[in-house]
Amino acid sequence: MLVGPHAHVNGARVEDEVFVATGESMFPGSVAGRGSELRINSVLHVNSTLPPDSVVPIGWIAAGDPARLFFPDQHAELWEEQQRLDFPGTVHGVPRGTSMRTLMARQADFYGAHRDDRPLSG
Repeated sequence: MLVGPHAHVNGARVEDEVFVATGESMFPGSVAGRGSELRINSVLHVNSTLPPDSVVPIGWIAAGDPARLFFPDQHAELWEEQQRLDFPGTVHGVPRGTSMRTLMARQADFYGAHRDDRPLSG
């Protein structure tokens, strides 16, 4: 596996022989199958599975299980797929439609719980 600079890999599984290019984003629950390539500034969306030996072109978005490829201007088609993937439930633990005020309060509480954390010695 090779992960380029400025890549965002969060809660994802990357199998053997995968190339994750500069600026690529992999969201929680996503899987990059063996031998796949995620090229510059591409996205593998939450709960999506990229089959082995697949390529996500520069700037494109892969979403679904198995993942379908979307060009950035295909927002309507991508949104249909994204709704089924449950980004708010997976990433924030809330149902779609939860207010941003509630969502941000949960995030602040989550990070605030670590406010007094200190490194352990030894």
